[in-house]
Amino acid sequence: MHRFMLVVALAAAALALPACNTGEFRSNGDIAVLTDFMAGSFSSAKQAEKDPENFRDIRLEMARIWPDRADGVWLYVEQAVATSLDRPYRQRVYRLTANADGTLRSDVYTLPEPALRFAGAWREPARLADLTPQQLDLKDGCAITLTWHPCSSLFTGTTTGTGCESTLQGAAYATSEASINAYGMITWDRGFDRAGNQVWGSTAGGYVFVKQGVDR
Repeated sequence: MHRFMLVVALAAAALALPACNTGEFRSNGDIAVLTDFMAGSFSSAKQAEKDPENFRDIRLEMARIWPDRADGVWLYVEQAVATSLDRPYRQRVYRLTANADGTLRSDVYTLPEPALRFAGAWREPARLADLTPQQLDLKDGCAITLTWHPCSSLFTGTTTGTGCESTLQGAAYATSEASINAYGMITWDRGFDRAGNQVWGSTAGGYVFVKQGVDR
């Protein structure tokens, strides 16, 4: 089965596994698995080819930074349209930590401006060695809580409520959903106005990012 279909099939399978014991893995073990799943290069080219009206060819890069820190796993994240890889439209830092209930938390931080000076740092994470968490801005309310589904080797998660502020295109708040496995991830980011109407983001479902360099 093609990796693109594996990502879609495994994400869908998680919805049919309510009886799966999600507590079988230790939180620390879950973080190691999640880090392994998230670090790497991803592409939505296959999805864009199949449905060009609703999806663009986006490249997603994630690289671990600050590996010696003991306050979680830190990842530098970059997204760019395939035709403008040198000018990413989104640059973030994620911090992965364990919650007391066994779920995992991915906090989202923005970089100090001008953020474009860090473009391409996923190739050379050492470029961020002099940056510190204190220089980042936490996006309050935008954390994703992730649950591990051992029966399908899949993480799924969402933001909570309407606390993730967004002003893009007249939005009041944003939501994020994610399904992550060894072959890639599906992410669905959307913005809503105060009346709950969607004003930005895909209306046809999440973006399917296939992890590059993974054996089928």
